[in-house]
Amino acid sequence: GYRLKKDRNINFLDYYQAYIDSYTKKDLRMIKIALNRFKDFLKEQYPLYEFGIKPDLITKDMMERFVEYLQSRSVGEGAKSIYQRFKKVVRYAIDHEVMLKDPCKGVVCMVDEQILRKDVLSLDEIQSLIQCHYDNENPNVRRAFILCLYCGLRFCDVKDLTYKNIDYTNHLLKFEQNKTKGHSANSGVVIPLNDGLLSLIGEAPEDLDTSIFNLPTYESCCKSVKRWVKRAGINKHISWHCARHSFAVNILNNGANIKTVASLLGHSGLKHTEKYTRAVDKLKSEAINSLPELKIKMKNELKNIFLIHYIYIST
Repeated sequence: GYRLKKDRNINFLDYYQAYIDSYTKKDLRMIKIALNRFKDFLKEQYPLYEFGIKPDLITKDMMERFVEYLQSRSVGEGAKSIYQRFKKVVRYAIDHEVMLKDPCKGVVCMVDEQILRKDVLSLDEIQSLIQCHYDNENPNVRRAFILCLYCGLRFCDVKDLTYKNIDYTNHLLKFEQNKTKGHSANSGVVIPLNDGLLSLIGEAPEDLDTSIFNLPTYESCCKSVKRWVKRAGINKHISWHCARHSFAVNILNNGANIKTVASLLGHSGLKHTEKYTRAVDKLKSEAINSLPELKIKMKNELKNIFLIHYIYIST
C-alpha cells in the first residue's frame, strides 16, 4: 500500500530504490542489477549525478549512451534484459507523473536473439564435471545443476521443484515455468525421467511439498558452479543458465528434432529454439576446423581447379 511521491525534484536513484523495496515479482534480481548498472554508468560518464539525478535530467541522449554502456559490459542478451527492466521503472515513473517524458522512447537495445553467445558444455565436459569432487562442495547445488544439464531447467524452476512435481509411476517431471506462468498457454512442461535422473532426485518423503533441492541464492549457486567448473579443468565461462543451453545443443547434436527440443524447453514456438540449431552448425564447423591442415602436393593446374571447387562448395 506504499505510494511513491509524485515530486519531480526527487532523486531518481532513491525513487528506483523505493520501487525495488516494494517489488515482489520473480525478476527482482534483474531489477536490482539494472539500478546498479545505471549507477555505474553515471559514475563513469556523468560523475556529477553519481549520487543523485532528477527525473527530468534523464534524457534520450543519456539513454542512448546508457544502451551503449550496457552492450559494452554485458554478454549475450544481458544488455537487452537489463535495459528492459530499467524501462519498466521509467514507465512506472511516467504513469505516476514523476517523469513527464519517456527518455527511452525510440532508444532500442538491439541483440541478435538467434545467436547463442554463452558457452555450452559438451557431453565429455559434463562427464568430467560429474566425476569431479572437491572439499566443501554443496551436494544440493551439484544435484540440481546436473538435473538442469540433463533436463534443461532454468534456475528459478529447479529451485521451486517439490516432490509433487515427480510422477514416479510414469517416470515424468511435470511443472509450470515461472517465466511464463499466468500469461502463456504453453507454460506447462513434461520431461521424461530415466532411472539415473530419478536416483538423482531421490525417493519421495511423506510430505510431497518438500523441496527437492534446498538451494541458496542464485549468486551463491553460480559461484559454486564456477568453482566446480574450474576444479574440473574446464576453461569456459559457465553460469547456471548455460546448463539449459548445453542441454539443448547436446540433444540436437544427438539427433533430436527441433520440435522435440522446443517442447522439452517449454518454448511456445520454434523462434527461440532455432538459435540452438545455429549453435550446432557452429560446433560442427569448429570440429572440422580442429583437424590438422590437409597438405597435398599437385600440379599447378590441378591445384587451381581444386581451390576453385573448394571455394565454390564452401560458399
